[in-house]
Amino acid sequence: MPTVRWTSNRDTPDTIPPLPPLGTAISRGLLGRCPACGRTHLFTGYLSVVQECSACGAPLGSARADDLPPYLTILLVGHIVVPLLLWMDRARSPSLWTMVAIFVPLTLVLSLTLLRPIKGGTVGLMMKLGMMKSDAETG
Repeated sequence: MPTVRWTSNRDTPDTIPPLPPLGTAISRGLLGRCPACGRTHLFTGYLSVVQECSACGAPLGSARADDLPPYLTILLVGHIVVPLLLWMDRARSPSLWTMVAIFVPLTLVLSLTLLRPIKGGTVGLMMKLGMMKSDAETG
């Protein structure tokens, strides 16, 4: 695969390098890698996206994945935890404190585990769809 080098689109807006297919961009983001090349890390911290890929120069920091990752995380965790909670209540009828001791930590662990990969996948999706923040929006 040839090396793609991102360039600033201020001077030449028609020279945007090709991106990988949608599934590849999202899966690379889910793994915490650059959605464009897959060679470097996407995050500098837990949820802080690097400004630019050190391998291909993709402007990763201009992806504003604001509300979608938490929304999808809540949706997924809710669809996992609520059926388990209802099943356990029906099947075993444990005390309230037993339910709290099981499902509060489970919800926290699932939320914190899923949030970062979902944000990476969202950055990959946004990059593929061309939904990056423009220079005019940065002020």
